[in-house]
Amino acid sequence: MTKKNFISMILGTIGGVLFAIGMCMGLLPEWHAFNQGIVIGAVGLVVLAIMLMVRRRMEGKPMIVPLSGRTIGITLLAIVGALALGVGMCMTMIWNMLILGIIVGLVSIVLLLTLIPLTRGLRD
Repeated sequence: MTKKNFISMILGTIGGVLFAIGMCMGLLPEWHAFNQGIVIGAVGLVVLAIMLMVRRRMEGKPMIVPLSGRTIGITLLAIVGALALGVGMCMTMIWNMLILGIIVGLVSIVLLLTLIPLTRGLRD
């Protein structure tokens, strides 16, 4: 395992766990920890941002990615796909709309799968 992969794995795990715990604290009313959850979630996001910058630095690339129309479009597609997947899950598990929830979930999976050729490209 290379040094950059090891550091990315450690920082990604720490940031992801902090973000997940913070969101649970903020979104579960039984825990009565909304404000603390927001703080913990924000710390997790900061750790994840630091991980991205450190990894790019170790790869010899600029730390901040220059914004382009393509980057913004791919980011918006990822956001829409993830939100649609969550809506499909809610429709299926919470709102008892099984068939429509499955359809929305499948459409969102297709949206997220289109990210692969958009970001990596197609090769022979």
